[in-house]
Amino acid sequence: MSERYLVGLIGAGIGASLSPALHEREADRLGLRLFYQLIDLTTLGAAPDDIGDLVRDARRLGFRGLNITHPCKQEVVKHLDALSPGAAELQAVNTVVFHDGRATGHNTDRDGFAEGFRQGLPGARLAEVVQLGAGGAGHAVAYAISRLGVGRLTLIDPDEGRAEGLAQALRERGLPARSATPDRLGALLADADGLINASPVGMAAHPGLPVPEELLHAGLWVTDIIYSPLRTGLLRAAAALGCRTLNGGGMVVHQAAAAFELFTGHRPDVAAMTADFTALAAEELAAEEPARQEPYRA
Repeated sequence: MSERYLVGLIGAGIGASLSPALHEREADRLGLRLFYQLIDLTTLGAAPDDIGDLVRDARRLGFRGLNITHPCKQEVVKHLDALSPGAAELQAVNTVVFHDGRATGHNTDRDGFAEGFRQGLPGARLAEVVQLGAGGAGHAVAYAISRLGVGRLTLIDPDEGRAEGLAQALRERGLPARSATPDRLGALLADADGLINASPVGMAAHPGLPVPEELLHAGLWVTDIIYSPLRTGLLRAAAALGCRTLNGGGMVVHQAAAAFELFTGHRPDVAAMTADFTALAAEELAAEEPARQEPYRA
């Protein structure tokens, strides 16, 4: 009998997630039986602070592990028995593994973003980078881009204390970071090499642009960690100006591959998972085609 795994994803507004297909297709290739269940806070009418109960219920129900996404990546930390070194450093978790009655948190986002960035924006200038969002995903992305050799990273978040807390944690590790208030965004982008959106603005459940379109300019590269929709309003606006752009596909594939190995103990075929994502994303883009025929408005 083939090995069997029950895993899932906890987050808000995750109905369009490609994670079930990515994990289940890879399991099929390896001859494993894996079922990936979405646990949507929005559908359940649950709040982020219900994450502890959901994790405990999943463990009792025999789940092998869970992926965790917005808005629970930091909230889940206090409900776990142990953290991997990377998750402990970031104080953010996107993967929980259940083993011997214990729940251990991991973070595969940091390496996932770094690998996706290296492959998707080779040679990108990193002297001055602005990042929007300092939440759970923002922590992983900030550490990743800092260790890729950024000259200075400026963090902006509606919660100014959260942005400064992350900047301080980076500085304590010798990484060049500072925080800034949202009203300085225009001046900062004028001199920046790149812009990272690590906020939820632009997701299907949080539509819109995270920055005013008029602040973008052709000298920026722009990356968005969101992958649903794959072509966010931010990326469409940036591409129209001639910016180099990078969607969240590379990050999601690489973090999913690492999570799959944590769940199953089997090394996945990342190239095959990338091909799966490309096919799934093409279906999504085709479904969006009528909307893209309309004039773009911010």
